[in-house]
Amino acid sequence: MDEIEIPSHFLCPISMQLMRDPVIVATGMTYDRESIEKWLFTCKNSTCPMTKQELQSTDLTPNHNLRRLIQAWCTLNSSNGIERIPTPKPPVEKSQILKLINEAKNSTNTQIKCLQRLRSISEGSQSNRKSLEAAGAVEFLASIIEKNDEACDEALNLLYHLDASDADLKKLMSDDGNFAETLMPVLKCGSCQSRAYAIMMLKSAFRMADPVQLMTAKPEIFIEIVHILKDQISQQASKAALKLLMDLCPWGRNRIKAIEAGAVLVLIELLLDSSERRASELILTLLDQLCRTADGRAELLKHGAGLAIVSKKIFRVSQVASDRAVRILFSICKYSPTSRVLQEMLQVGVVAKLCLVLQVENNQKTIARAKEILYLHARIWKDSPCIPPSLLSSYPA
Repeated sequence: MDEIEIPSHFLCPISMQLMRDPVIVATGMTYDRESIEKWLFTCKNSTCPMTKQELQSTDLTPNHNLRRLIQAWCTLNSSNGIERIPTPKPPVEKSQILKLINEAKNSTNTQIKCLQRLRSISEGSQSNRKSLEAAGAVEFLASIIEKNDEACDEALNLLYHLDASDADLKKLMSDDGNFAETLMPVLKCGSCQSRAYAIMMLKSAFRMADPVQLMTAKPEIFIEIVHILKDQISQQASKAALKLLMDLCPWGRNRIKAIEAGAVLVLIELLLDSSERRASELILTLLDQLCRTADGRAELLKHGAGLAIVSKKIFRVSQVASDRAVRILFSICKYSPTSRVLQEMLQVGVVAKLCLVLQVENNQKTIARAKEILYLHARIWKDSPCIPPSLLSSYPA
């Protein structure tokens, strides 16, 4: 294939590969369907790649004449190892999808079969998925999930893979039915796969929620998020749960709900086992937020390995993780510095690690926090050989 010169007008201007399903966009330019769909729908561009003109429509018209020419060229060059491109299946029309949705609504006996057919349609082109959204598939699937019957798992599977638009997710969160509450039974009692899909859908939906919805999230949501983290269903589900907590915890009352749900102890357990950079950063960032409350600090100190594992992550993950770890220690040392805590910090190597931060850290804010921690308790830690003499000499009498 590489040795044969392909006519330039047979190549997609985006991928520079032989077009298998050439389509025409609103500007009259032709691209391979897979490439232009990725450009428009996945990368969310609204211009023609070649002309840079704004596209008034994202409709894609099959270029049958060019596709036949490409097929004929492939046939002529078959002796050189060129395989004839197959005739692509046409995108499914919105009317066909509406027919399937109505059938699923009117007959519970064929509902699962209709959902499976809709799923096979969604696994095709991006155009098929857009047709599904245009036909109201997102709201229809949400209504099935709300009933929590035998078709629930199939509907949730399809809804997740449909990759609903921001507009559809916003509508789900603004509806009176409350999409978050709809997913609660699945999170509590669903299969492992359904629970994973549910937490990932919940994360996407809350991303489109308004501040009031975020601030008033119910305690049950935090309980189920913590259960997902504790059960470690999958790496993808755990990351979705961590990111969802990140979206919810900037509000003070939500931090208390997370702490009461047992988030701090579960996060420490995850941190003990975590070797992945992004997961460790998320966990430390969450612990930093939760330790800004007295209850959060008390929970961290209740865990026998809390201080030790936070300190251990300094310099072992990333600069972001080191900064968050020092922030956590700063909150502990400034607001919960009992003699037992300060002695434990000395025994498990926290003090030595903070002294190392002064020597090798590049972030000036992180250095300043570490220095303040050491300064605040220099007299108590004075017997530690790592405490800089300058801190002792500058400590007020």
